[in-house]
Amino acid sequence: MAESVPVRCPSCRREHRYTAPAYPCVCGAPVVPTLDPRGATPVAHRVWQDDWVTVRCDACGRRGEWPRPEVGCSCGVVLRVPVVDRDTPDDPQGSAAATEPPAPARSVTIRTALDAVTAGALYLRRLGYRGVRRADQRPPSGIGIAARGVVALVDPAVRPASLRDVECLWLTAMTESADCVYFSLAGYADDARARADALGIPLFVLEPTGTPRPVNAPADVLDSTGTDSQAP
Repeated sequence: MAESVPVRCPSCRREHRYTAPAYPCVCGAPVVPTLDPRGATPVAHRVWQDDWVTVRCDACGRRGEWPRPEVGCSCGVVLRVPVVDRDTPDDPQGSAAATEPPAPARSVTIRTALDAVTAGALYLRRLGYRGVRRADQRPPSGIGIAARGVVALVDPAVRPASLRDVECLWLTAMTESADCVYFSLAGYADDARARADALGIPLFVLEPTGTPRPVNAPADVLDSTGTDSQAP
């Protein structure tokens, strides 16, 4: 069960009730981090490595990287909630974690950028992509996630994705010799969509319910057929 803890803003002293997110492990079990509310700190500067946290699944022992829990205070401060590092099992990559069964179809209501990333990761796993993780290269905008054979961009911005955003994702995928997928909350500019069509990039809009909606032909095909990048 998700943990709910009090988190106090050090700037205005308001107290918030925060429920830890449940991350979707590839084994199908929810992964709920253990929070340390006493150590919540304001986010002054964004650092790529600090935006992610490693959490172990109690069911299979697999350790996965997920967006770090954060709380937005009404005073404008964003608080980062520390995660307690639980003991690692003797065989974290053992037989239970060696195979990755398809994740059950489910979605997450999008309220934060973290929710958007989780929705994108869930969808990639539902399509059959394995080893979903944080992308090795930090994108110029949005949040990058990757899996075997694919690089994806989750764009939580309130503006439509631009032509440059789409082309940067395509160039990143080219350097990785991988396919690419774009998830946006606010849709796409007309020239960005036209360029994606020409390059064969699947474009999805993330609905508030967390369901990715295909908005071009490559996305329709991917949504219908999934991927051949299945685990053996």
